[in-house]
Amino acid sequence: MRSTGASQFDFQRLLVLVSGVRAGVDSGQMTLALMEPSGLIEQGGPLVWVLLGLAFIGSGCVVERMFFFHRARINVSDLLVGLAHHVRRKSFAEALHEAARAPGPVARVAHAALLRYYLNRADLRDIVQEAGQLEVPRIEKNIRTILGVALLAPLVGMLGTMLGMLETFQKVSEQGGFTGPAEMTAGVFMALITSVIGLTVAVPMYLFYLYFLGRAKRLVHRIERAGIEMVHLIADTREEEEYAPFRGEVTAGRKQAKPKPSPAK
Repeated sequence: MRSTGASQFDFQRLLVLVSGVRAGVDSGQMTLALMEPSGLIEQGGPLVWVLLGLAFIGSGCVVERMFFFHRARINVSDLLVGLAHHVRRKSFAEALHEAARAPGPVARVAHAALLRYYLNRADLRDIVQEAGQLEVPRIEKNIRTILGVALLAPLVGMLGTMLGMLETFQKVSEQGGFTGPAEMTAGVFMALITSVIGLTVAVPMYLFYLYFLGRAKRLVHRIERAGIEMVHLIADTREEEEYAPFRGEVTAGRKQAKPKPSPAK
């Protein structure tokens, strides 16, 4: 009888061991299946598609901003030197042609100032300020959208995790509070999928936002610098032309008023 009881106990222990090994194998296979992209999308729920949509929108905005800032890249010093050469020679047509040919918002602001070179200094300053303000929305376009994607993605991921955990505990409660480790592991893993995808989308988007924000501020600074220098260049050149005859008369008068030396006796 003792040998029979011992054999039954050993058989039960073996069954428990086999069931544990089988549960571990099933859990590992399920985890590997979920790690595939198709498994992540299928098991993550509908919020995964929302995160993929946010990633697509953010990527499109990033590509658009990269092309914009690449086209707007220009050496402001070289542009101002070339325009100053034409303005000092009163070749406003050539200056307008050079400003229109150059790419970017800095050249457009300089072109707006050259179109109204006949105005006084105060009016030119207003023209340049208005042209610069019109360029700001183009420079900041889609940057806030990238920030919105960076802020929304982790929130959507956290919402998906909370919903997944609620679904997992609901299944446990329906089974009377008893569940296997494989089912619990799969449920928690599926609940964490959306958080992982959300953070994966949010981190690079926020880095791109900081990068484009810095480039936008530097470009606005270049626009202000170019506008101020164009106003002073045009106004100073016109004032030199207006006061040149007066300076010539003053110089001639000084020469005439200079006493002649008396001849030696």
